Amino acid sequence: MEPDERRSAALLAWPDADVLPSAALEGPFRGLAVPSLPRRFFQEVALKRGWLAWDRHDEAMLTARREALGAAAEGPPRALIRVDELPHARGFDPAGRFGTDAYRRFHAVLAEAGVPYLLAITPRVSRDFLDPAVEEWRPLDDGEIELLHELRRDGVVFALHGLDHRTRHESGRRHSELCGLSVAATEERIDTGLAAFAARFEVVCGGPESVRLLGFQPPGWRGDAVYLPSYRPLYGWAHEAVAELGRLAELRTGLWAPVTLHWGWELQDELAALRRLCSDRGELVVGWTELLAAVAATREA
Repeated sequence: MEPDERRSAALLAWPDADVLPSAALEGPFRGLAVPSLPRRFFQEVALKRGWLAWDRHDEAMLTARREALGAAAEGPPRALIRVDELPHARGFDPAGRFGTDAYRRFHAVLAEAGVPYLLAITPRVSRDFLDPAVEEWRPLDDGEIELLHELRRDGVVFALHGLDHRTRHESGRRHSELCGLSVAATEERIDTGLAAFAARFEVVCGGPESVRLLGFQPPGWRGDAVYLPSYRPLYGWAHEAVAELGRLAELRTGLWAPVTLHWGWELQDELAALRRLCSDRGELVVGWTELLAAVAATREA
């Protein structure tokens, strides 16, 4: 096995990676190279049409875990909730519909249920994030900074969600803050964002939008970081995640299950689906510190 394949297999088997018969877990991670452009395009189309979904990966990983670990492979899925994003991309007006008061209502549902999560943050807010010609932005205001302090005290884990979420392309098929930038320009934007928050990354998250660039990939090691994509039905709406986590729980997969929610979407039903996620599947959610512990443990596998 190549180093990334071996470390990915260890991450899949964690916390049993120290007794791992690694060859039994090779399958899901064989050939982790980025697919060709035509294949990535086909995967993107297949994902949008429902021909590809999270279960394509979890079936292969579940089979590999059971072959390698036997009965020890079975257990509840290890759901990891990621929330996009604060400030909201449409939050230029902090007193508007997607301001701090609205986010506090969203956070309260998770906090009262004791459900841990990761929050993706941008240190700047664009006036119009979908118009590449609009360069006006504002920094975080005092209310947003105070909210971040409150969330940190409640145990929320933070991630960097770019610098300002402003797309560089007009086409709806190419909305991206970073695509097309040189390595130096990308590093500059990341470093500018990190100057407000943290240091470089152990985990890089992805989603359906990443498929055109990286392909339809399973979670696993890529060089110096773990790539953790999230696909439908775990990526999207809370009511979709409820159903999929229920399926994974019945199968007793023991798999990492990355869930991505968009808090602005969940406001549309007054957070009813989010409450159902917490009440029906909250016991399946693990903290991101558990994943980070697994990353540290498998780095040298």
